Amino acid sequence: MRACENSLRKLRTDRLDLYLLHWKGSHPFEDTIEAMTHLQRDGKILRWGVSNIDVPDMEKIVAMPDGVACEANQVLYNLGERGVEFDLIPWSQSYQMPVIAYSPIAEGRLLRNPVHLKIAEKHDVTPAQIALAWTIRLDGVMAIPKASSSAHVIDNFKALDIILDEDDLCALDATFPPPTKRIPLAGW
Repeated sequence: MRACENSLRKLRTDRLDLYLLHWKGSHPFEDTIEAMTHLQRDGKILRWGVSNIDVPDMEKIVAMPDGVACEANQVLYNLGERGVEFDLIPWSQSYQMPVIAYSPIAEGRLLRNPVHLKIAEKHDVTPAQIALAWTIRLDGVMAIPKASSSAHVIDNFKALDIILDEDDLCALDATFPPPTKRIPLAGW
């Protein structure tokens, strides 16, 4: 609760639309959920969620009183970090809980890949837009890419209009294979 108060003060606002527990910490989830519920009742947050929390802990959270009020899980997800596709994304979809993908273009590390470049050229867009379009292709997955200028925001927005076809997806899967088993949650 103290962290939320500090955030409100730094942001010069009286309410946050979505407040996230960033990592599993030393405090029990029960205490965190109770604090989030209290912050909601006080009108300081509208919704709460988590970040970097894997399926076993998500199961614990939703089994707790008020745990089903968890609105989102923010995780590392991009073509190079696909582990969440095996279990976390399907689990989240079953609860209709959005997944927020951070670092969807992997801080630019994937963008010089020849497959990315070829698909971007085919669609007459940038490799970053392809990475974003790929990340948000699944129901319930949204991305929070970096944007350092208005033009960058507009470029990111244009990724919403890109529809990757089966050939594109197969080429990306061949280059960046999807997981075939459970992989521990990654994070930067």
